Amino acid sequence: MNILQSLIAFNRREQFRPGIVGLFINANYFIKGGIYKGVKRNAHRLSGRLLDFGCGNKPYLDLFRVDEYIGLDIENEAHDHSQEHIEVLYDGKQIPFADGHFDSVFSSEVFEHVFNLDDVLGEISRVIKSNGQLLITLPFVWQEHEKPNDFARYTSFGIRHLLDKHGFNVEVHERSSTFIQTCAQISLAYLYSSILGKHVLLRTLVAPLFIFPINLLSLVLSALLPNNPDLYLNHIIVARKR
Repeated sequence: MNILQSLIAFNRREQFRPGIVGLFINANYFIKGGIYKGVKRNAHRLSGRLLDFGCGNKPYLDLFRVDEYIGLDIENEAHDHSQEHIEVLYDGKQIPFADGHFDSVFSSEVFEHVFNLDDVLGEISRVIKSNGQLLITLPFVWQEHEKPNDFARYTSFGIRHLLDKHGFNVEVHERSSTFIQTCAQISLAYLYSSILGKHVLLRTLVAPLFIFPINLLSLVLSALLPNNPDLYLNHIIVARKR
């Protein structure tokens, strides 16, 4: 692997799994870091044959210790899958597996892009065995993205209602960030996208000057001040099929 390939691999890792360096260079430090930590914390709960619903390029594949890992994504001409690692494409209506085929299902940052989530959860419930585990992450507060295929945000009450409706009992429900970190993340998203825009060189040179101070200050204030749990970036949920 040459230097350029190493830098690309490092940048990709920092995008999904920001570490110390991410404090300086990652404008999405809190949202990406919160998702990664939540998945890592709960990945051990999933076992057997696992379906990654909306898998994309499977950024968290190595966190799971399962017998079989199958990635599924929607067949959509508007979405480029050429750089992704997908075993099965489906039509967005019926998951092409038999009832109770999977022991576990994982889905990260997908449900906000599903217009008919009620129907999709019915399909996920169908293909997962009784007593099987579902691990999902989805945003509560975040800007519109992957337009126009961004349809919904769910409160804790809304997503728990839908899961219960389709036969799942929530066993773990975490919030991925503090109130202060959420405000900082939204501010960084604004500065990075609206002020620096598409100027790649400007982003590279200027971004660290405000990314690090905002990230660091948010970490310090979150440690010192009481949290209000009503504002957060993402849900991290583990649910068991009844």
